[in-house]
Amino acid sequence: MKSVPLKIGIACFPLIGGSGILATALGSELARRGHEVYFFSYAQPVRLDLPQEGLHFHRVEVADNALFPCPDYTLPLAVKMAEVARSQQLDLFHVHYAVPHALAACLASQIVGPSAPRIVTTLHGSDTTLLGQDPDYRTAIEHALVHSDAVTAVSESLRSQTQEIFRLERPIEVIPNFFTPNKPKRSREEVRRDFGLTDKFLVLHMSNLRPVKRIDLLLRTIAKSKNRARVRLFILAGGPFDTYEPLLDQLGLRDVVMVRQNTAVVDEYLEAADAGLYTSEYESFGLSILETVFYGKPVVTFRVGGIPEVIGDSCPLYPFGDVTAAAAGLDALVESPSLARELGERSRKRALEKFSADRIVPRYEALYRRVVASR
Repeated sequence: MKSVPLKIGIACFPLIGGSGILATALGSELARRGHEVYFFSYAQPVRLDLPQEGLHFHRVEVADNALFPCPDYTLPLAVKMAEVARSQQLDLFHVHYAVPHALAACLASQIVGPSAPRIVTTLHGSDTTLLGQDPDYRTAIEHALVHSDAVTAVSESLRSQTQEIFRLERPIEVIPNFFTPNKPKRSREEVRRDFGLTDKFLVLHMSNLRPVKRIDLLLRTIAKSKNRARVRLFILAGGPFDTYEPLLDQLGLRDVVMVRQNTAVVDEYLEAADAGLYTSEYESFGLSILETVFYGKPVVTFRVGGIPEVIGDSCPLYPFGDVTAAAAGLDALVESPSLARELGERSRKRALEKFSADRIVPRYEALYRRVVASR
């Protein structure tokens, strides 16, 4: 017997970052599987492709009332979620981050009353690694997690860290991120020709450039490469790069590094790249790394957080901060195209086996049905 479609509300940040990208991809996949999905955010998520059957977007206006000393988002978000939950009879909220989304879902549920949707909260890292250390947020995060009907984390590393910091008695289920590659609109050759890179080894980095991404180590790794004359680093930046401009000149990388900001469509750049380089001091999962290897590109990165769960033994991993070792690993790929192809294909095969939509999305569906059935 065919399962009854669910009505699911998803709250996420709309920015270029792992949580927003995963939430958007999940919502699109759920809609393709026949569910009705309602997004809540202050702007349309960058990778939310509308219109799509079964997919709806509700913009939340940030309140800027003269009565309050600063704008407020959590209360308007909760009100909007409650309104839609009532009018559409939502089965559940799936919120990405405890603050502010799970807190807003808790308040929305109180507003709706006995028929309120169930709450599934997915942790992506910042709740634990940043806000969880802040006494101004810690109690609020604990409240949101305790009052969720289910909590998931994107890696075993994040689950362990969350349980250690918050001392939670409730279970946290690990459901990793997934990725579905799209067919690029431009060929590899076209993109490389536009960049003037026909004979260069193109290294790709994608991130929001927050301090934890350690862009300083990214640039120092390139500077350490003995093949830097043959290399070009292309940074797809989800945030401002201005802070690192002086370091480009200090390291003599002005002609080696290219930066493009706030680019939602990344497929053609992944296809054009030869390898990925990621130097974070912590990653709960590393969605950009997963996207890179899905296109058969090897990655050079540190052994931190959830990255070993993504990469396994498909590519070498290096001690955090060892830019000399990372540069040597990059040089090995530059000097041996066959090694780069072998590691890239090995990584792609692992990603397909473990992190495809067909493997991950049904796990979320099964979780949804369990929490809805427990109403």
